[in-house]
Amino acid sequence: MNLTISKEQIINGLQAVQNVVSTRTTLPILSNVLLRAEGERLELTATDLDVTISCGVEAKIKKPGASTIPVKRLFGIVRELNNAEIDLEVDEKNICSIRSGPSFYKIHGLSADEFPPLPVFKEEKKVVVVQETVKTMMKKTSFAISTDESRYVLNGILISLKDHKMTMVATDGRRLALVDEEVDVSEKSQGEFIVPAKTVNELNRLLQDKGEVELRYAENQAAFTLKDEKGSAVLIVTKLIEGNYPNYRQVIPAETKERVGLVREEFLHALRRAEIMTSEKSNSVKLNFSKNKLEITANSPEVGEAKESLAVNYKGPDMAIAFNPKYMIDPLNALTNDEVFLELIDELSPGVLKINGPFLYVVMPMRLT
Repeated sequence: MNLTISKEQIINGLQAVQNVVSTRTTLPILSNVLLRAEGERLELTATDLDVTISCGVEAKIKKPGASTIPVKRLFGIVRELNNAEIDLEVDEKNICSIRSGPSFYKIHGLSADEFPPLPVFKEEKKVVVVQETVKTMMKKTSFAISTDESRYVLNGILISLKDHKMTMVATDGRRLALVDEEVDVSEKSQGEFIVPAKTVNELNRLLQDKGEVELRYAENQAAFTLKDEKGSAVLIVTKLIEGNYPNYRQVIPAETKERVGLVREEFLHALRRAEIMTSEKSNSVKLNFSKNKLEITANSPEVGEAKESLAVNYKGPDMAIAFNPKYMIDPLNALTNDEVFLELIDELSPGVLKINGPFLYVVMPMRLT
């Protein structure tokens, strides 16, 4: 294999794929990036066997071929080179020579044949969605993914494709975020699956505001092809979380008694300030609703207290409800709407946060002290 590539192109390619490479792996090949040169492109692929990322960048290919090179070393070298152009050559023993201006390096690689192959997906289970839609949906749900290893099925986002809708749900048992958007889903493409948190993090990092996503899935794997307007693509293949996602519909209150409109930024900053006065022991913020007023208080004996007042349009009976402030701040951070709506039943029932749009967030209250 022999090629010339710009420093910018190879860095872009390596940055897209190298995140999934584990530093603590027993298989040396998994520390390597697969380089495949053909046509006018260099394709880079990295995997940890759970998540695989592949992307193509422009290069002048003098001799096509494939090899694998330790990704962290390769990235470390090319990042520090001064010249804009880099020559890469790999011999039959998988030794990679890197030349750029006065710099010369040799790295020992491994054969491309040892690299785990990519799975093949059937065409029928395929949905095409605008990248920005998927990006926004994941941003509005991913913060609620559970980190509790013992509840494995909750360590990801449920993606449901049915009734011409794509629904994403994440919950950790104490809160639940749900968003759905209209998407063209064919009869054969209907189904649901759970995408693990690691893949969600990579998608959050790689999804763009323009272009589209081709989503394919099979029994225990899914593939996201992120295509930009110029025609280049990043492919993310992931193992899925096996198991049945709990029935999330049953935790959504059927009807609520009070609905309060709140200015999102104002509410968010008041909660952030109040959160400063919480501690691990007293980690709750109390919302006191009275006529046209919301008082936000936090009180922890070892820290001090906070009191904030907001003018709101509230006509119902006086009500107090307490929440973990983080569980209120996360969705407010993920949203961009000017106005949000908090729906309440009483101090012991879950609160529901909504917007004028396809988003719903259920949060369990804390005991009032």
